[in-house]
Amino acid sequence: MWQGQLLSIHTAPKARAPMVEQTTAELIAGVGIKGDRYAIGTDTGTYSAQPDVREVTLIEVETLEAFARDHDITLDAQEHRRNLTTRDVPLNHLVGRRFRVGDVVLEGGRLNYPCRYIDMITKKTICDLLEHRSGLNCRIITGGIIRPGDAIRLDVDK
Repeated sequence: MWQGQLLSIHTAPKARAPMVEQTTAELIAGVGIKGDRYAIGTDTGTYSAQPDVREVTLIEVETLEAFARDHDITLDAQEHRRNLTTRDVPLNHLVGRRFRVGDVVLEGGRLNYPCRYIDMITKKTICDLLEHRSGLNCRIITGGIIRPGDAIRLDVDK
């Protein structure tokens, strides 16, 4: 069985605002990350009206590394617009599954859709490259505090 790691946490108070790196974050079940635009519920973004749970979003650092290696594109953690950057976590396989980030329990929703907005704000042509690698939208089942370095693993209780 795999075990991954949380590398970084980012939030934004509103759509189009720069992502801000956090050293800790409080995840609130059924709400989102305290202080993040999706938890606040205002100015959430273009795709917010689509049926989905988007309390917290994740992306694999391996995607960012592949951009640099295969396309000579550097995409920093604050640029990808996802809340949590992970390592060694098979996000595409976690749709409908429960998993832990530290003591917090998340449930994978749908895979995130890439959109052209990312090209506009980064001034990089990456939208098409993010197809099937744009991250995972999740529901928070059990809230708590998370920190970079926390282990990520399947929730064997569910």
